[in-house]
Amino acid sequence: MPSFLKTILRYAITFVIMILLLWLSLRGLDVQDENKIDFLWQAWLRSNKFYLWLMAGFAIASHVLRALRWKMLLQPTGNNVGLWNSFLSLMTGYLVNLAVPRGGEVSRCYTLYELEKAPVEISFGTVVTERIVDVLCLLVLIVASFYLEWEKLKAFMDTLDFSSGKNSSIPIWVWFVAASGIAVLLAIYFLRKNKKILKIIKGFKEGLLSVFLLKNKILFVFYSLAIWGLYFLMSYLVILAFPETENLGFSAVVTLFAIGSIAMAAPLPGGTGSYHVLVPLGLTLLYNLPKADAVGFVFVFHAWQTLLMIVIGVISFIVSNWRISKKENRLSGGLKR
Repeated sequence: MPSFLKTILRYAITFVIMILLLWLSLRGLDVQDENKIDFLWQAWLRSNKFYLWLMAGFAIASHVLRALRWKMLLQPTGNNVGLWNSFLSLMTGYLVNLAVPRGGEVSRCYTLYELEKAPVEISFGTVVTERIVDVLCLLVLIVASFYLEWEKLKAFMDTLDFSSGKNSSIPIWVWFVAASGIAVLLAIYFLRKNKKILKIIKGFKEGLLSVFLLKNKILFVFYSLAIWGLYFLMSYLVILAFPETENLGFSAVVTLFAIGSIAMAAPLPGGTGSYHVLVPLGLTLLYNLPKADAVGFVFVFHAWQTLLMIVIGVISFIVSNWRISKKENRLSGGLKR
């Protein structure tokens, strides 16, 4: 099968899963005689818009900090990019992520290349470093949530089925080791055959290890903690914005934030689908929130969050392309002279 057909098939499967999860979530929305769309609209009308707009402000602040952190990671590689271009590339990537799962990571590196000529393989290495740091922050958060509400989270985990492969005659670790071995052998073979790949990997490695060459590692840690602190405050503000959830308390915010972060990590556009299934499930099982209220809450605030991302992303995409065109016109004008 041609590679482009495989890509189309993969994205088609992703969107089918997303639509299925959304359908399952809406299917569980029992509002008796009321129209489901009307129910969600009423949930929006009941929300406190002050908290939602404050959440939007914190979201923009977190994106600016991400752009600062990315700029900081690129400096040791010899790519001293501007904050504005870093921010535009980041937000354009987030916009792409809403349509193509995980496509934004590559997209923002290409946008930055067009704006600043920072090599894609190097900038992508720094993106992977960012993701590793974010996973560590998420793990700390999950540990904290389990510490705060162990009994409730244990009950929640028991409702999820992770037992696949339990009855298999071959242990799952054997399959893992075998697959890893084959992957390593194939990688060695292709690397020996293609010097261009070696060059790409060298640049990727340079970007990946840039965190160890930072002059101010404390500032990098501060940025990372501040980003996740803002994410937490955003979740807290959203919970305060709805009358159904405003009295859940601090520990509940930590727990739901952890569940939501895991849902957002799923390879679906903006966590759409996974978020709409897992978070209402957590609200219902852990905090006895009526299922209809839980589903309505999640649909409304996820839509608000996605709308913000689309607006900022589209603006960033337009400004990025304008700046790239302006730069190309300036260069072509200089060559004519």
